[in-house]
Amino acid sequence: MRALVTGGAGFLGSHLCDRLLQEGHEVLCLDNLFTGSKRNIEHLLGLPSFELIRHDVVEPILLEVDWIFNLACPASPVHYQVNPVKTVKTSVMGTLNMLGLAKRVKARILQASTSEVYGDPSEHPQTETYWGNVNPIGPRSCYDEGKRVAETLMTDYHRQNAVDVRVARIFNTYGPRMAVGDGRVVSNFIVQALNHEPITLYGDGTQTRSFCYVDDQISGLLALMHYDKPDAHEPVNIGGSEELSMLRLVEVLSEILGRPSSTVHRPLPKDDPVRRRADTTRARERLGWEPTIGLKEGLTRTVAYFRETLGV
Repeated sequence: MRALVTGGAGFLGSHLCDRLLQEGHEVLCLDNLFTGSKRNIEHLLGLPSFELIRHDVVEPILLEVDWIFNLACPASPVHYQVNPVKTVKTSVMGTLNMLGLAKRVKARILQASTSEVYGDPSEHPQTETYWGNVNPIGPRSCYDEGKRVAETLMTDYHRQNAVDVRVARIFNTYGPRMAVGDGRVVSNFIVQALNHEPITLYGDGTQTRSFCYVDDQISGLLALMHYDKPDAHEPVNIGGSEELSMLRLVEVLSEILGRPSSTVHRPLPKDDPVRRRADTTRARERLGWEPTIGLKEGLTRTVAYFRETLGV
């Protein structure tokens, strides 16, 4: 296949480019390098089956491809709140442009959606049939609502134009190539701990997430892309099924580092979800997918990456 990966120089996108190339596909990596980095893909730049295109998905582009993985969008509050209007445009205009391309060349397209479509959920764990509890005018809404509209566009293009779509609701993913200043909890905790700084806990630290190591996440995305049955257009949760509090995450990290970490508490940001855990029944039953890399193993690999990156 000739695969287009938007956001391909980002954390998730670069790992996806790696896996697609390993499977023998030709890869077009499209990125405006706002949050992505050439460092993530520099090992691929000389390969004949890989091409980097510096481009913003908000602007249309004409390409000939078989698969489209639409991953382009800042994914952490630190980045997506810098320019919330641009974040919305990336999710809405970018998705429209990619859907238009998919329609024209009859490509299969996968939208990287997010667990944030569930907002601060009142249903637990979150199944794909849950409609969510999202504040449409809050500080996180540029990302949350942008992704919800992207799902609407994917579904309507499928209904109206028979575009072959896939929607992955991605839960907290971590691993090598996360940016040092990414702002997501795993990278924040690891960087602070390695720098011997107090780990910042928002709220009382009892809020929960389900974490998925990047290799497992990529396997899930590819399994969904290969899935080819009449219900393939329906959203699928791809994430860890183990629920973990932030306090417990600090404990596991301390076990890996072999020393305790001090903590400092800050107020919980507005609309920050209190509990979140993926119900991955649909992924398991339809795709035959479930995570294989445990938290401690995944965190150990991620700590090693940040040690090298920080030189500590």
